[in-house]
Amino acid sequence: MELSTEHKSRLDDALKNAGLRSTRQREHVFSVLMKSSHPSVDEVFKVASREMPGISLATVYNCLESLVQCGLVHQFSLDRESSRFDPNLHQHAHFQCKETGKVYDIPIEDAVLQQIKNLLPAEFDADAIELTFRGSAPTIK
Repeated sequence: MELSTEHKSRLDDALKNAGLRSTRQREHVFSVLMKSSHPSVDEVFKVASREMPGISLATVYNCLESLVQCGLVHQFSLDRESSRFDPNLHQHAHFQCKETGKVYDIPIEDAVLQQIKNLLPAEFDADAIELTFRGSAPTIK
């Protein structure tokens, strides 16, 4: 998988700022994430190893950890499932379809986020909000 010039530049800058270097494996794993919808490590490995047969599961874990560390990818979990990875760094919620397990991004306006934060008692200070909806999603063909 080939990274777009914009994504390659974003990757290189973020890795450099974190004191890391770009590698073929990191580029490849990042390209998989950019074309996937909230994949788990196993899903990333499955796709990555098709085009890079020599890549190991440990390398995929390490690449994902580096991408999270340099702020290019958000790692999150839904219930007791494996961690999932999301390159969408804008504030948003997730919707998980109970039939398929597929996870969708749901945009949330800043005003709504502020209303949610206002639910907290005054002495609480939230750094982040992770909001997940669960239910049935329409079948998209």
